[in-house]
Amino acid sequence: MPPPWILTSPASRGIGLHLTRHLLRTTPLPIVATARTDLEGARARILDGLDVDPTRLEVLQLDVTDENSISLAASHCRARFPSTYLHLAFCTPGILYPEKSPSQISHAHALQTFETNTLGPLLLAKHFLPFLPRKATALYSGPDSAALPAAATFALMSARVGSIADNAAGGWYSYRASKAAVNQLVRGFDIWLRQSAGAKALCVGLHPGTVRTGLSREFWASTPREKLFEPEWAAERLVEVVRGVGVEGRGRCWDWKGEEIPP
Repeated sequence: MPPPWILTSPASRGIGLHLTRHLLRTTPLPIVATARTDLEGARARILDGLDVDPTRLEVLQLDVTDENSISLAASHCRARFPSTYLHLAFCTPGILYPEKSPSQISHAHALQTFETNTLGPLLLAKHFLPFLPRKATALYSGPDSAALPAAATFALMSARVGSIADNAAGGWYSYRASKAAVNQLVRGFDIWLRQSAGAKALCVGLHPGTVRTGLSREFWASTPREKLFEPEWAAERLVEVVRGVGVEGRGRCWDWKGEEIPP
């Protein structure tokens, strides 16, 4: 069997970009990254300064709010990888409108938040979960396999503020609700994978902390320096968490320290 492959979506900037760069440096596998527009620009940013084989990277057009683009990308992957499986996927779409009171809730902004943060991962899973291994699939054990999680992993970007139990501050109503829904998706998708793949594939949620990306720009000044993470560092930590949680941690949400976040 040819080696499996990796998916990072989206990957044109922020954590997705740096996850892709980190995985190109530390694994030998082909990587499919996605971007809404400017595919060549995204490819150039991902490869900038890396000493890797550039043919390992393919950038596909995909907009998580457009199911047709997701379906087309999945069809392309099906044709490109007809006899192997998806070993690792990071689904990282996210936008934030930080409402401080109910009067600030905007229907348009809330709808966009759920379309991106919740329906985006939902539809990525619809089209890409079938690429994960089944119970009868032989898992990858080739060179540098130790850099990968032992089981195939489908990781969704959650957030600590998506925890209902941990919500003591209120606010951020649409963002919190969209990420709480992601935690439910993680649980549901993992149950499906448990049934179809046993211990060979799982789903987890991830919280990267406050990362210096466009999503958190408004809060850089108010975040203590030691709690504002560079995206390169956050990407490395998330990969380590995914490698470490194993099948015992399936179906749950984990922060950048490898600590579980309650639902």
